[in-house]
Amino acid sequence: MLDRNVLEAAATWYVQLSAAPAGDRERAAWQAWLAKDARHAEAWEQVERLQRQFAVLSPDVALPALAGVRARRRAVTKVLGVLLAAGATGAAVFTVEPLSSRMAQYRTGKGERRHLQLADGSQMTVNTDSAVDVNFSSALREIRLHRGEVLLETASDPARRPLLVHTPEGSVRALGTRFSVFSHGGRSDVRVFEHAVELRPSLAPSAVLRLDAGQQAGFDRNRTEAASVVPVASDAWTNGMLMTLDWRLADVVRELGRYRPGYLACAEAVGDLRVTGAFRLDDTDTVLANLAGALPIRVRYLTRYWVRIEAA
Repeated sequence: MLDRNVLEAAATWYVQLSAAPAGDRERAAWQAWLAKDARHAEAWEQVERLQRQFAVLSPDVALPALAGVRARRRAVTKVLGVLLAAGATGAAVFTVEPLSSRMAQYRTGKGERRHLQLADGSQMTVNTDSAVDVNFSSALREIRLHRGEVLLETASDPARRPLLVHTPEGSVRALGTRFSVFSHGGRSDVRVFEHAVELRPSLAPSAVLRLDAGQQAGFDRNRTEAASVVPVASDAWTNGMLMTLDWRLADVVRELGRYRPGYLACAEAVGDLRVTGAFRLDDTDTVLANLAGALPIRVRYLTRYWVRIEAA
């Protein structure tokens, strides 16, 4: 099962090479990409197989209009959509997003955030690439986080209805609090900034873990992890900021990748460089330029949507 970023990189290469005759330098870069990882060659093979079998990667990706960045992006999105919809035998390349997530009340795209006031007066901030439903009844206040991240500041409820955040991994019960929940990759991460919450894995509901202010923990469907200290400024994303204190560069790049479309990767050779700073999430290109100015690295753009951090 191929990673989405690998498939998007293959789609980007296809559009890049189709839009205009490739020069020697560009063709050499493409060959280097293919040779770098077996997954790259596998993704490229899928592109070629689909082109041969279904002719769905039509010649319109080579139109002169692709000189524009937006037109190129549309073409990449089209090719990527085909790759995600079909594999070598026409089966899905990986799990399709559940209908419940696609039809969620509140959704955000890459790099988008939303601030909402709920019916009970609670405040909810929805982070990048998230899908959320809200359902308040006479007995419960329920928030279903299908994917992504939210931060909640709960209001006092005269009816004393419990407030629960459900994720695919379990549930989080608020105990009059300010906290965040991030559901990703089969796990949920919870950080508590005020008061307390209780975590319950869906397949082990009796394994309750209480987190107090300043604590964080992750859980999956079967178990919870031990509590640890919430890193400084972990809620800075609600104001469009990323605050890092002695982070590994690889971790910074991984976090930035949540906020920009396309492929963003960090070479292993520079991944352990340390980063301390404050960065604006709404302009990740500037963040990357600032990192290149402060560290012995270079930022290599194949396209706006294919970026790799390497040693200078």
